[in-house]
Amino acid sequence: MKRIQTKQELTQDDLAKKANIKYSTITKIESSVVTKPSVQTIQKIAKSLSVIMEEL
Repeated sequence: MKRIQTKQELTQDDLAKKANIKYSTITKIESSVVTKPSVQTIQKIAKSLSVIMEEL
């Protein structure tokens, strides 16, 4: 996720807003505090990055 986010020049805040999820959720996923995010969260992130869920 971080690789794609960086490639698209999105900050964590940008991604959170674009995916309509909390900034803290993005930071927890990227720092491995949350190791199994919900399918809904992954779907939102994938859609906002224009990738399929498996790419994350």
